Amino acid sequence: MKSIGSWFMGDRVIWVVYFFLCIISLVEVFSAGSSLAYKSGSFWSPLIKQAGFLAAGTVLVVIIHNVPCRMFKALPLVLLPVSYILLLLTLASGKEENEAARWYELFGIQFQPSEIAKGAVVITVALILSRLQTENGADKRAFKNIMVVAGSICLLIFPENLSTACLLFGVVVLMMFIGRVSLIQLGKMFGVLALVGCFGVLIAFTMPKENVAQTTGVLHRMQTWSNRITTHLNSEQTDEERNDPMKFDIDKHSQVGHANIAIVRSNLVGKMPGNSVERDFLSQAYSDFIFAIIIEEMGLWGAAAVVFLYIILLFRAGRIASRCERAFPPFLAMGLTLLLVSQAILNMFVAVGLFPVTGQPLPLISRGGTSTLINCVYIGMILSVSRHAKQVAEAQHTEFDGPMTDIKHQ
Repeated sequence: MKSIGSWFMGDRVIWVVYFFLCIISLVEVFSAGSSLAYKSGSFWSPLIKQAGFLAAGTVLVVIIHNVPCRMFKALPLVLLPVSYILLLLTLASGKEENEAARWYELFGIQFQPSEIAKGAVVITVALILSRLQTENGADKRAFKNIMVVAGSICLLIFPENLSTACLLFGVVVLMMFIGRVSLIQLGKMFGVLALVGCFGVLIAFTMPKENVAQTTGVLHRMQTWSNRITTHLNSEQTDEERNDPMKFDIDKHSQVGHANIAIVRSNLVGKMPGNSVERDFLSQAYSDFIFAIIIEEMGLWGAAAVVFLYIILLFRAGRIASRCERAFPPFLAMGLTLLLVSQAILNMFVAVGLFPVTGQPLPLISRGGTSTLINCVYIGMILSVSRHAKQVAEAQHTEFDGPMTDIKHQ
């Protein structure tokens, strides 16, 4: 009979980080889900549902981390076509929530196809970079192939979810940098993106608001993007209004306002879990703004601990990648980790007011269904790579020590 330790192979530090994130998720979703409890009529409903998803996710982690990481090379053959189809269906007939059609329902299950697409792109980019590596860096074809895949997926995501498209593209760029793609090619790409970005900003801020409101098609959310950036920069307020909290429109900017109040209420040391006040006023306290609730209840030390967990995850992935001898596993581990950590950073920046409001949850902590399960799949794949790295290290150690052992016996 297998021991418990045999079920949890791979990098032990990542396992510890994963379980700590799960514990924090259970505590904070239970605390921040007061509105969910009120709607469901059950005090324990938010906790039970989140615990169920995390339990199912842990089963996925255990199963997937036992799969040899070389098997993941076949995933793009399935995931890419599925991602294209689901994203097109979502654009055509997706369920709208908060003025954005990001959700699609299939066989009674509601999910965001962009979550599947993100993983598909990262795996595909890792495969391209590994196949087209040379002694002097990545082949020039790697950049073109990656831009075709990542660019097309991001273009399908961005009309309804600009932040996710930008986040995914940023991760792809980091992977290309790690994969030694030509800096000249990256520089030209940034130049083109800068021109397109300047042109988009010019249109958004010079077009009359009534015209922006009537915009349809792929730019139908332009007014929302423009309003969020304007609100974040306070460009419509005078210096006196910016510095006077009494003139802050809490009804118009309720999420930002109550997130700031939650942070201030912490008094540095926190109110302790379960004692949040702003959870009753923040509409996404259990999701997009859960980090603000963490600060309110656990103080700066608790918030720093959460940040530290994601930093550990990133550094451990880097260490695992450095131990792999083949190209695909390290690119895969780093790509998936960058995806998780960059999303966490973006969520935290929004919660503390360093970035305009977006719809990015805090990975493995925010309340979620399919998104939580998919993030658990990512953790399982990272752990699978760590098992591969450990096996390579042991093989090299055995190969090195073998002759020495024979000499000693002689």
